[in-house]
Amino acid sequence: VGSIDVRGGGPGTRETALLDPAQTVQGIDAITLSGGSAFGLDAASGVQAWMRDQGRGLVVGTARVPIVPGAILFDLLNGGDKNWGRYPPYRELGFQAAVNAAQEFNLGNAGAGLGATTVNLKGGLGSASAQHQGITIGALAAVNAAGSVVMGGGPWFWAGPFEQNGEFGSRGLPPSVPPEALVPVTKGAPRTSTTLAVVATDAILTKAQAKRLAVMAQTGLARAIYPVHT
Repeated sequence: VGSIDVRGGGPGTRETALLDPAQTVQGIDAITLSGGSAFGLDAASGVQAWMRDQGRGLVVGTARVPIVPGAILFDLLNGGDKNWGRYPPYRELGFQAAVNAAQEFNLGNAGAGLGATTVNLKGGLGSASAQHQGITIGALAAVNAAGSVVMGGGPWFWAGPFEQNGEFGSRGLPPSVPPEALVPVTKGAPRTSTTLAVVATDAILTKAQAKRLAVMAQTGLARAIYPVHT
């Protein structure tokens, strides 16, 4: 069961309209996050191909269609070789990502986070998880934000009060917010950045409840990035 909440002004997505609670298909087979702007939407085709090989997918008569929603980061202006010829490599990269899917995986400059940046720090892939009253919940974020995750130039992170295991240096928040930190600073144009997040849980949810969970998760982005939802 899956749903989505989109706040950005220039979303690059695939199969996400199907995640609206009013739409018919209840289940999905995978979620794909990728760099590469609209070219990166091809990554979901690779994941879909792997899922079909595994016999996964929505049964429609004699056909089987894996449902693989996807979303992309706008990271085309980060340097690197974009001269891939007629077809971008993301379909094959998506297939390899599905083959390599495991409980242990690389964070930081890996996967969808490889080319991600923020206005003043390198972006990337991050993950966290927790258990509460027998329910497990995990989050995966690909941060290529227009805004900043730190106050001014740092060292305090906007999300400092919510850190786990001293990941932000155990600084919390400063006694008062520096005035310069309240002046929004962004990289490039607001439409050339993205932050993607997936929240997953083993709690039994309806599609409408999953939608509400996605809406609630936006609060996490607002606590961690300033400005956000540009």
